[in-house]
Amino acid sequence: MPLLDHVMHQMSTSMIPACYRVIVCWWVVLLLSCTVATSHGQPPLISRLAKDPATSLYTITVKADKSPLVVDLAGSLVWSTCPSSPKHGTVPCESTTCDTAKQQGPAAGCRYVDGGRFWENRKPGSSWCACTAHPLNPVTRECSTGDLTSVAMSTNTTTNGTMDLRPEEPFAVVGACAPARLLRSLPASATGIAGFSRQPLSLPSQLAGQRGFGKNFALCLPVFATFGDTPVYMPLPSSPGLVDYRTNIPYTPLLSNAGGHYYIPVKGISVSWNGVHVTAQLPAGVLDLDSRTGRGGVALSTATPYGTMRPDVFEAFAKAFDDVITRKGNVPYRWLPVERVVPAVKPFELCYRGSFTRLRRPSAYDLPYITLELGEGATWNWTLYTDNYMVEVDRAMCVGILPTAMDSKPAVVLGGRQLENNLLVFDLDNQRLGFSQLLDFRLTSCSSSKFSRN
Repeated sequence: MPLLDHVMHQMSTSMIPACYRVIVCWWVVLLLSCTVATSHGQPPLISRLAKDPATSLYTITVKADKSPLVVDLAGSLVWSTCPSSPKHGTVPCESTTCDTAKQQGPAAGCRYVDGGRFWENRKPGSSWCACTAHPLNPVTRECSTGDLTSVAMSTNTTTNGTMDLRPEEPFAVVGACAPARLLRSLPASATGIAGFSRQPLSLPSQLAGQRGFGKNFALCLPVFATFGDTPVYMPLPSSPGLVDYRTNIPYTPLLSNAGGHYYIPVKGISVSWNGVHVTAQLPAGVLDLDSRTGRGGVALSTATPYGTMRPDVFEAFAKAFDDVITRKGNVPYRWLPVERVVPAVKPFELCYRGSFTRLRRPSAYDLPYITLELGEGATWNWTLYTDNYMVEVDRAMCVGILPTAMDSKPAVVLGGRQLENNLLVFDLDNQRLGFSQLLDFRLTSCSSSKFSRN
């Protein structure tokens, strides 16, 4: 492992003061414990998730001290608050890991909460150089500069092929320190962020490198996350017992891009209900992704509670949705009047009141469904059913998709509301995404998985 070789070399020189050699030794011991796992493919890992009711963000409890980290699909780092004094190990500046951190750099346009000088001048006159990274709060778009260190973690392993739980296993990953003020707008109990992007210092990337189980992870919000190539067993009404849902869901290519977001190829958006079908008249090419600049395209986000659309996309979508749900000129359905609520209940833009009926299986309101028409390579379109976009508030049904600024890079973002109770399998070895769509309509749920039964 290049970083270990470099650290050992540095320890043999006289450049490092004695007081820091203890820190470096601690760092090496932690990394050696990780290196053991790289020699063979290790059992997959599985961890529980939770949804914070105040912020609608999702947290994962993998830190050894059990303090939650917020799941950020686009995050490039693992970061958390550290002691105010330099009592933690640090990564040397002249190391492969530090080079990787430098290449990621700060997020474009982020606002520094500390002027970019957190941990600056740790010890006047010291020749020691500690590597720094740039942690980002994805909600406020604030950032900081902090030491790159080691973060002790532990979570359950699973038995390959069965999804049975084994006792928790300790491990460590490289993470950045950050000041407490960077936690603003995150869940009150959270101590940082767990980035899940393709970037090399994200949590899934580091685990794949350490454990040799492939670049695969799955999310079933808000219940669990798996790391590695492991089945995800859930009940299927048409089959006895439990089935591996990864083999029963459609897949779509994941598009390459310059940033951290996961993008899927969408070529159109339509709305349907009771035989009425309207295709949104989108501007030409608005959903195309510029892989160099990251503009356009449809991205996935766990840091955004509701979906968002740029104004030019939202306007076309809103017209299509309004035409369908109000059934303008559609005589057979006039006995169920639906009216637009004006003004809408904030923060929503599209709210309706009417005599909405409920389905029996699954138990959900009978409302329009939104279809994301996927591009080449996808095996099925992605449909958003009631509970993945509609929010009941003040006796009205509101669409949980909001317009955003015109200069927003992604044209469309699918937020937590759209992703929840949807098995998402990120197969990064093959650059594809598996998506179950709303599991309610398969008469199962994330909480019905075998993992939840353990």
